[in-house]
Amino acid sequence: MGALRERYLQYMRVKGFADRTIESYEAAMVELTRAYGMAPDALSNAQIQEHLDHLIRVRHLAWSSVNVRVSAFRCFYGELLKRPAPEFTLPPRGRSRKRPRVLDRESVRRILDTPRNLKHRALLALVYGSGLRVSEVARMKPHQIESAPDRMMVRVEQGKGRKDRYTLLSRYSLELLRAYWRQARPTDWLFFGFDRSRPIAIGSVQTIYYQACKAAGLKHYPGIHGLRHAFATHLLEQGVDLLVIKRCLGHSALSTTAQYCHLTAEHLLKVRSPADVLFETP
Repeated sequence: MGALRERYLQYMRVKGFADRTIESYEAAMVELTRAYGMAPDALSNAQIQEHLDHLIRVRHLAWSSVNVRVSAFRCFYGELLKRPAPEFTLPPRGRSRKRPRVLDRESVRRILDTPRNLKHRALLALVYGSGLRVSEVARMKPHQIESAPDRMMVRVEQGKGRKDRYTLLSRYSLELLRAYWRQARPTDWLFFGFDRSRPIAIGSVQTIYYQACKAAGLKHYPGIHGLRHAFATHLLEQGVDLLVIKRCLGHSALSTTAQYCHLTAEHLLKVRSPADVLFETP
């Protein structure tokens, strides 16, 4: 995108957009230009609509995720480029929200084991092992990793809603992070971009994830947010209290956490009805 990218970023900063909104809109534009291999101002409204349809019907991304891209495109083409009223549309959102596909443990293992690049492996392990949002891992700083044996935690600073929180730090993630740190010696940002003084772009994190899914041989997979969903679901299957999972994810409402957790039929078969417990023969 070059100069257009800088114009877009500057426009959003002047308008007072939140940092995470800017990152999401920038990632949406990078994804669009990579999909066609063309400069964004050379794309027609029909091509942009085709891209949105592909995200919904082929990649099966969540309606809310694709709607963020719609907002990004309207801002770029309608406000920045002054293109006459671009009307990008999505299919109506159904009353019953379909739960996204949840990655099983074996799929997660394959995704995490696939990348040969140490930085990529450490990044994906941290997303799953700590239940992070893509924006949170992209802006992670080295000091946020607390690795003392009696306090292994990740401090998420200024997460969604500008709230700080603590979440889990797995030993698996820590081993990869230590190996990565010895190799790359990150300073300002744990996962830096081409310029070490800037964090890795959200679009780059998403690309790392999609490449890992394809290399792992997965035919169907959700967006990178699926690793966060898997983190929550797998914790619930291990018997972890929903309130603990809520705290790790940084949700304000317990109902939001419940939507992230998906119990499998196999898991339910292992649960005894309280009636059986109540009336069992001693």
